[in-house]
Amino acid sequence: MTAVLPISAEPAARPQEEARPGRWRRMPPKAKVGAVLLGLFVLVAIVGPLVAPYDPSYQNPSPALSLHAPYSAHLLGTTQSGQDVLSQLLVGIRLTMELAFVVGVVATALAVIVGVTAAFLGGAWDEVLSLVTNVFLVIPALPLLIILLGYLQSKGQTATIVVLAALGWPWGARVIRAQTLAIRNRDFVAASQETGEKTWRIIAYEIVPNEVSLIAASFVNTVLYAIGASVALAFIGVANLNSWSLGTMLYWAQSQQALELGAWWWFVPPGLAVALMGTGLVLLNTGIDELGNPRLRDATSASRIAGRWLRPADPTPVLAEVSQQRGKVSGFLHSFSRSSLLDETEGGKP
Repeated sequence: MTAVLPISAEPAARPQEEARPGRWRRMPPKAKVGAVLLGLFVLVAIVGPLVAPYDPSYQNPSPALSLHAPYSAHLLGTTQSGQDVLSQLLVGIRLTMELAFVVGVVATALAVIVGVTAAFLGGAWDEVLSLVTNVFLVIPALPLLIILLGYLQSKGQTATIVVLAALGWPWGARVIRAQTLAIRNRDFVAASQETGEKTWRIIAYEIVPNEVSLIAASFVNTVLYAIGASVALAFIGVANLNSWSLGTMLYWAQSQQALELGAWWWFVPPGLAVALMGTGLVLLNTGIDELGNPRLRDATSASRIAGRWLRPADPTPVLAEVSQQRGKVSGFLHSFSRSSLLDETEGGKP
């Protein structure tokens, strides 16, 4: 008699696949720290002007509030004209971040268009666009910025955005062009060309998606360049000084001799904000490079071997133990060698 196994109505249990870690967990620690820092400044830029306690341009006529140190009514003190430094900082972070992000978007878009078009089309297109890129690369950026903004100072922040974006795209275009040259000969691009796909569709759906990490790194670099350049230009007085930014705060602090008067609360907060912005962007850019480049990611990783954390460049404990054993064996053999006996004989002579 054959036994019939009972058939369960429930589906058979399948081994669950290991959950793949999310994107945030896969990000390098540097990128996480940079993203948190940058996110804090973006949050301040959004809500800062809404929660500013005073009008940043209001000059209090009271002599007691001239260069007053931080206290409960003015958490970051006041300027020589009685203006609240905290209000200027909250408003200035927004303007600096807005300018930097707009410059980053415009310059990165130009870099992608020029770099991908030059590399993918090749021929005369590549020669002409590469020539234009090289011309912009050899132009001395800082003197040209000073001259142009000196004539366009009355145009507001628009002139600064246009000039910075016009001079900030060539480096990204060169890098993106080199990456596109490596991608355009891949099999999936050749297959798209053989099926009759249009050029713009191949660029938009095949080339650009494979360069997302590179484009993101180029955008972060451009934002960092825009922050540094805009603050420097405002500090030397060639940018628009009618609106509050971090560079404008540093300009007025320098022109009113805040350092000589010991008013540290006037120039330290904007300077520290610029430094933290730059730190966050540098860490984020380094993390993006590690995330997109397996070699950099492996170089910064560490493995636990024989109870110790070792990086790929470090010697393994096995090799270290072998080298130690070899040293002991060679010393033991040297003690019986002729040179060792001669050394002992010479050492024993009077």
